Amino acid sequence: MAQAVIPGEPQKEKALEAIILAGGLGTRLRETVPDLPKPMAPVAGRPFLAWLLDYLSAQGIRRAVLSVGYRHEAISDCFGASHGEIELSYCVEASPLGTGGALRESLRHVRGDAAFVLNGDTLAHVDYRTMLARHREQGSTFSMALGPVPDASRYGLVEVAGERVVSFREKSPGSRGLINLGVYVANADIFSGYTLPERFSFEQDFMLPHLHRLSPLAFVTDGYFIDIGVPEDFQRAQTELPARFAPEP
Repeated sequence: MAQAVIPGEPQKEKALEAIILAGGLGTRLRETVPDLPKPMAPVAGRPFLAWLLDYLSAQGIRRAVLSVGYRHEAISDCFGASHGEIELSYCVEASPLGTGGALRESLRHVRGDAAFVLNGDTLAHVDYRTMLARHREQGSTFSMALGPVPDASRYGLVEVAGERVVSFREKSPGSRGLINLGVYVANADIFSGYTLPERFSFEQDFMLPHLHRLSPLAFVTDGYFIDIGVPEDFQRAQTELPARFAPEP
Protein backbone atom coordinates (compact mmCIF):
# COMPACT_ATOMS: atom_id res chain seq x y z
CA MET A 1 0.00 0.00 0.00
CA ALA A 2 1.06 3.58 -0.54
CA GLN A 3 1.96 5.84 2.31
CA ALA A 4 1.01 9.50 2.01
CA VAL A 5 2.94 12.47 3.23
CA ILE A 6 0.76 15.56 3.04
CA PRO A 7 2.59 18.70 4.18
CA GLY A 8 1.06 22.12 4.51
CA GLU A 9 -2.21 23.47 5.89
CA PRO A 10 -5.49 22.83 4.06
CA GLN A 11 -6.42 25.64 1.71
CA LYS A 12 -9.54 27.64 2.44
CA GLU A 13 -10.64 27.69 -1.20
CA LYS A 14 -10.89 24.72 -3.52
CA ALA A 15 -7.82 24.79 -5.78
CA LEU A 16 -7.24 23.28 -9.18
CA GLU A 17 -5.47 19.99 -8.47
CA ALA A 18 -3.21 17.68 -10.43
CA ILE A 19 -1.77 14.23 -9.88
CA ILE A 20 1.65 13.71 -11.43
CA LEU A 21 2.71 10.10 -11.97
CA ALA A 22 6.40 10.42 -11.16
CA GLY A 23 7.41 6.92 -10.10
CA GLY A 24 8.95 5.73 -13.37
CA LEU A 25 12.35 4.04 -13.45
CA GLY A 26 13.48 5.75 -16.65
CA THR A 27 15.06 2.60 -18.08
CA ARG A 28 15.31 4.01 -21.61
CA LEU A 29 17.24 7.00 -20.25
CA ARG A 30 19.46 4.98 -17.92
CA GLU A 31 22.64 5.50 -19.97
CA THR A 32 21.99 9.24 -20.29
CA VAL A 33 20.56 9.90 -16.81
CA PRO A 34 21.78 7.22 -14.38
CA ASP A 35 20.16 6.62 -11.00
CA LEU A 36 17.43 9.26 -11.17
CA PRO A 37 13.65 9.10 -11.51
CA LYS A 38 12.64 10.19 -15.01
CA PRO A 39 11.02 13.47 -13.88
CA MET A 40 14.34 14.50 -12.32
CA ALA A 41 16.24 14.19 -15.60
CA PRO A 42 18.12 17.50 -16.08
CA VAL A 43 16.85 19.74 -18.87
CA ALA A 44 18.87 22.92 -19.43
CA GLY A 45 20.20 22.73 -15.87
CA ARG A 46 16.86 22.09 -14.14
CA PRO A 47 14.88 18.92 -13.40
CA PHE A 48 12.27 18.25 -16.07
CA LEU A 49 9.69 18.25 -13.28
CA ALA A 50 10.49 21.90 -12.53
CA TRP A 51 9.60 22.84 -16.12
CA LEU A 52 6.38 20.86 -15.85
CA LEU A 53 5.38 22.45 -12.53
CA ASP A 54 6.10 25.92 -13.92
CA TYR A 55 3.69 25.22 -16.76
CA LEU A 56 1.04 23.83 -14.43
CA SER A 57 1.32 26.91 -12.23
CA ALA A 58 0.76 29.14 -15.26
CA GLN A 59 -2.35 27.07 -16.03
CA GLY A 60 -3.79 27.74 -12.59
CA ILE A 61 -2.90 24.52 -10.79
CA ARG A 62 -2.44 25.30 -7.10
CA ARG A 63 -2.09 21.83 -5.58
CA ALA A 64 -0.32 18.74 -6.91
CA VAL A 65 -0.04 15.21 -5.56
CA LEU A 66 3.21 13.62 -6.71
CA SER A 67 2.88 9.86 -7.04
CA VAL A 68 6.43 8.67 -6.40
CA GLY A 69 8.30 5.42 -5.92
CA TYR A 70 11.82 4.78 -7.22
CA ARG A 71 14.27 7.10 -5.44
CA HIS A 72 11.40 9.31 -4.29
CA GLU A 73 13.71 11.15 -1.88
CA ALA A 74 15.44 12.74 -4.88
CA ILE A 75 12.14 14.43 -5.71
CA SER A 76 10.92 15.36 -2.23
CA ASP A 77 14.35 16.64 -1.14
CA CYS A 78 14.52 18.87 -4.23
CA PHE A 79 10.99 20.30 -4.19
CA GLY A 80 9.79 20.01 -0.60
CA ALA A 81 6.26 21.20 0.19
CA SER A 82 5.82 23.71 -2.63
CA HIS A 83 6.97 24.93 -6.01
CA GLY A 84 6.10 28.55 -6.67
CA GLU A 85 2.36 28.84 -6.04
CA ILE A 86 1.75 25.08 -6.08
CA GLU A 87 1.36 23.19 -2.83
CA LEU A 88 2.99 19.77 -3.16
CA SER A 89 2.04 16.47 -1.52
CA TYR A 90 3.67 13.06 -1.93
CA CYS A 91 1.98 9.69 -2.29
CA VAL A 92 4.79 7.17 -1.86
CA GLU A 93 4.59 3.61 -3.20
CA ALA A 94 6.02 1.20 -0.63
CA SER A 95 6.03 -1.39 -3.45
CA PRO A 96 5.29 -0.93 -7.17
CA LEU A 97 1.57 -0.47 -7.82
CA GLY A 98 1.60 0.20 -11.55
CA THR A 99 0.15 3.41 -12.95
CA GLY A 100 -3.39 2.37 -12.07
CA GLY A 101 -2.68 1.41 -8.48
CA ALA A 102 -0.61 4.56 -8.00
CA LEU A 103 -3.38 6.74 -9.40
CA ARG A 104 -6.02 5.08 -7.21
CA GLU A 105 -3.93 5.78 -4.10
CA SER A 106 -3.24 9.36 -5.15
CA LEU A 107 -6.92 10.10 -5.81
CA ARG A 108 -7.60 9.42 -2.14
CA HIS A 109 -5.67 12.60 -1.35
CA VAL A 110 -7.51 14.85 -3.80
CA ARG A 111 -9.65 17.43 -2.00
CA GLY A 112 -12.08 18.17 -4.81
CA ASP A 113 -14.31 15.98 -6.96
CA ALA A 114 -11.89 15.79 -9.90
CA ALA A 115 -8.21 16.28 -10.71
CA PHE A 116 -5.91 16.45 -13.68
CA VAL A 117 -3.70 13.41 -14.15
CA LEU A 118 -0.46 13.54 -16.10
CA ASN A 119 2.84 11.79 -16.54
CA GLY A 120 5.96 13.23 -14.98
CA ASP A 121 8.02 12.76 -18.14
CA THR A 122 5.81 14.55 -20.70
CA LEU A 123 4.74 18.14 -21.21
CA ALA A 124 1.74 19.04 -23.34
CA HIS A 125 0.50 22.54 -24.07
CA VAL A 126 -3.14 22.16 -22.97
CA ASP A 127 -5.63 24.81 -21.85
CA TYR A 128 -6.31 23.25 -18.46
CA ARG A 129 -9.13 25.57 -17.42
CA THR A 130 -11.05 25.01 -20.65
CA MET A 131 -10.50 21.26 -20.48
CA LEU A 132 -11.87 21.08 -16.94
CA ALA A 133 -14.84 23.27 -17.89
CA ARG A 134 -15.68 20.95 -20.80
CA HIS A 135 -15.31 17.93 -18.51
CA ARG A 136 -17.86 19.39 -16.09
CA GLU A 137 -20.25 20.68 -18.78
CA GLN A 138 -20.44 17.23 -20.38
CA GLY A 139 -20.84 15.40 -17.08
CA SER A 140 -17.81 13.26 -17.83
CA THR A 141 -16.14 10.84 -15.46
CA PHE A 142 -12.95 10.85 -17.51
CA SER A 143 -11.54 13.18 -20.17
CA MET A 144 -8.46 12.84 -22.37
CA ALA A 145 -6.30 15.46 -24.11
CA LEU A 146 -5.50 14.43 -27.68
CA GLY A 147 -3.22 15.99 -30.24
CA PRO A 148 -2.74 15.59 -34.01
CA VAL A 149 0.60 14.28 -35.29
CA PRO A 150 1.82 13.54 -38.84
CA ASP A 151 3.36 10.22 -37.74
CA ALA A 152 1.90 8.31 -34.80
CA SER A 153 4.20 5.29 -35.15
CA ARG A 154 5.64 5.81 -31.64
CA TYR A 155 2.30 6.25 -29.94
CA GLY A 156 -0.65 4.63 -31.67
CA LEU A 157 -3.81 6.41 -32.75
CA VAL A 158 -6.96 7.36 -30.87
CA GLU A 159 -10.29 7.10 -32.70
CA VAL A 160 -12.98 9.66 -31.88
CA ALA A 161 -16.69 9.72 -32.69
CA GLY A 162 -18.32 13.07 -32.01
CA GLU A 163 -16.65 14.23 -28.79
CA ARG A 164 -15.98 10.79 -27.34
CA VAL A 165 -13.03 8.41 -27.54
CA VAL A 166 -14.26 5.11 -28.99
CA SER A 167 -11.16 3.02 -29.75
CA PHE A 168 -7.38 2.82 -29.99
CA ARG A 169 -5.32 1.63 -32.95
CA GLU A 170 -1.96 -0.11 -32.70
CA LYS A 171 1.22 1.69 -33.70
CA SER A 172 1.69 1.74 -37.44
CA PRO A 173 4.51 3.57 -39.29
CA GLY A 174 3.46 6.70 -41.14
CA SER A 175 -0.02 6.88 -39.61
CA ARG A 176 -1.45 10.37 -39.27
CA GLY A 177 -4.06 11.22 -36.66
CA LEU A 178 -4.72 11.90 -32.99
CA ILE A 179 -2.54 10.58 -30.18
CA ASN A 180 -3.03 10.42 -26.43
CA LEU A 181 -1.08 13.31 -24.86
CA GLY A 182 -1.19 11.72 -21.40
CA VAL A 183 -3.16 14.57 -19.81
CA TYR A 184 -6.45 13.49 -18.26
CA VAL A 185 -9.21 14.79 -16.02
CA ALA A 186 -10.47 12.05 -13.72
CA ASN A 187 -13.25 12.21 -11.19
CA ALA A 188 -12.11 11.26 -7.71
CA ASP A 189 -14.46 8.25 -7.73
CA ILE A 190 -13.46 6.98 -11.18
CA PHE A 191 -12.57 3.51 -9.84
CA SER A 192 -15.81 3.04 -7.90
CA GLY A 193 -17.76 0.01 -9.06
CA TYR A 194 -14.75 -1.78 -10.58
CA THR A 195 -12.98 -4.83 -9.16
CA LEU A 196 -9.27 -4.24 -9.62
CA PRO A 197 -6.08 -5.76 -8.16
CA GLU A 198 -3.71 -3.80 -5.97
CA ARG A 199 -1.22 -3.46 -8.83
CA PHE A 200 -2.43 -2.67 -12.34
CA SER A 201 -1.77 -0.53 -15.40
CA PHE A 202 -4.18 2.37 -15.78
CA GLU A 203 -4.22 2.23 -19.57
CA GLN A 204 -3.87 -1.51 -20.27
CA ASP A 205 -5.85 -2.97 -17.36
CA PHE A 206 -8.45 -0.26 -16.79
CA MET A 207 -8.90 2.22 -19.60
CA LEU A 208 -8.80 -0.23 -22.53
CA PRO A 209 -11.07 -2.96 -21.10
CA HIS A 210 -13.62 -0.42 -19.84
CA LEU A 211 -13.43 2.15 -22.63
CA HIS A 212 -17.08 1.81 -23.65
CA ARG A 213 -18.29 2.29 -20.07
CA LEU A 214 -15.91 5.20 -19.40
CA SER A 215 -16.78 6.93 -22.70
CA PRO A 216 -13.95 9.49 -22.29
CA LEU A 217 -14.49 13.04 -23.46
CA ALA A 218 -11.99 13.92 -26.20
CA PHE A 219 -10.32 17.31 -25.71
CA VAL A 220 -8.35 18.00 -28.89
CA THR A 221 -5.50 20.50 -28.89
CA ASP A 222 -2.72 21.23 -31.36
CA GLY A 223 -0.26 22.66 -28.83
CA TYR A 224 3.35 21.70 -28.15
CA PHE A 225 4.08 18.19 -26.86
CA ILE A 226 7.28 16.46 -25.79
CA ASP A 227 8.02 13.10 -24.16
CA ILE A 228 11.49 12.87 -22.60
CA GLY A 229 11.17 9.12 -22.05
CA VAL A 230 13.28 8.43 -25.12
CA PRO A 231 16.85 9.74 -25.53
CA GLU A 232 16.29 11.65 -28.78
CA ASP A 233 13.41 13.68 -27.33
CA PHE A 234 15.31 14.18 -24.08
CA GLN A 235 18.08 15.82 -26.12
CA ARG A 236 15.54 17.88 -28.06
CA ALA A 237 14.09 19.15 -24.79
CA GLN A 238 17.41 20.75 -23.84
CA THR A 239 16.88 23.54 -26.34
CA GLU A 240 13.12 23.52 -26.93
CA LEU A 241 11.93 23.97 -23.35
CA PRO A 242 14.09 27.03 -22.60
CA ALA A 243 12.98 28.55 -25.91
CA ARG A 244 9.28 27.97 -25.24
CA PHE A 245 8.90 28.20 -21.46
CA ALA A 246 10.87 30.77 -19.49
CA PRO A 247 11.45 29.56 -15.88
CA GLU A 248 9.58 31.35 -13.10
CA PRO A 249 11.75 33.90 -11.25
